[in-house]
Amino acid sequence: MRKTTSLFLSAAAHGAAVLAMLTASVGAHAQAWPAKTLTWIVPFAAGGPTDAMARDIADKVGKQIGQTIVIDNTAGAGGTIGAGKAAKAQPDGYTFLVGHMGYMGAGPALYKKLTYDPVKDFDAVFRFPDTPLVLLVPKSSPHKSAADLIAFAKKNPGKINFGNAGAGSTSHLIAALFENKAGIDTVSVPYKGAAPAMNDLIAGQVDAMFDQTNTALPQVQGGRVVAIGLTSSEPIAQFPNVAPLGAKTLPGFEAATWYGLYAPKGTPKEVITKLHQAYLKALSDKAWTQKMSDLGIHLLPEAKYAPEALAKHTAAEVAVWRKVAADAKISID
Repeated sequence: MRKTTSLFLSAAAHGAAVLAMLTASVGAHAQAWPAKTLTWIVPFAAGGPTDAMARDIADKVGKQIGQTIVIDNTAGAGGTIGAGKAAKAQPDGYTFLVGHMGYMGAGPALYKKLTYDPVKDFDAVFRFPDTPLVLLVPKSSPHKSAADLIAFAKKNPGKINFGNAGAGSTSHLIAALFENKAGIDTVSVPYKGAAPAMNDLIAGQVDAMFDQTNTALPQVQGGRVVAIGLTSSEPIAQFPNVAPLGAKTLPGFEAATWYGLYAPKGTPKEVITKLHQAYLKALSDKAWTQKMSDLGIHLLPEAKYAPEALAKHTAAEVAVWRKVAADAKISID
């Protein structure tokens, strides 16, 4: 009997030792993250505003976690190809998606056959600062304010042309929202990117355009185009004497290009927490945040950068753009 008990105790001790080793191994694995290079998928070509912001933030966050973050530019179909690729990636804490309002907010309304669900297939990690937009007209335009433009459009349906970076682009969506809120009928003129649309705006080939504050600023400061309204809730110092559209012209109107970092569903929560904390530490660099602010990028309250806040915002945006796309009859496939 004593021999049997001894064998039982020996087996139990062995099992406990194995369990301890496994636990230690799991713990060591969690502590070791990140043990290799991280990949952030950017669903647009290199050189654009989304890519530029992603690289800037990746550089700062990478230094905080002590690991390199590489950018994978997987462009096509308005960002939905890259987003679909990210949704199918292993949730091991090494592959992430740089999300954008287009394919993570408006995507379900614009594309009938998405290969991913922005809400169900991803875990939110953190939100980037927002980039408001500015309503622009050529310097030769007779419309000296947003109110003038709206008044003319109401009297002349279909006579105002809005240039944009392509069907489903931010500039297209914001113009549709503006048209809806203003109760006007305009003509959408899609281009293959924001740059050619801006060129035609400068040349007076289109009547108006919405562009992000950071990319529009050089054109406005150079006197090539005129800013007549902001989509932000508050004035922006870099655009003096340009009022927010929601102040008087369209009460309550507010919009911005928003971005965020997402992980494939099921990514370890401790990884998400570490990345979020590293991001907040990066944001404590006042010189860096001032540089963003100087470009017209809107810094947010710290609470809005949190994973939970980004997840809630994503779900809300999906609902908003479903309505806008339906009202404007915007559909890409």
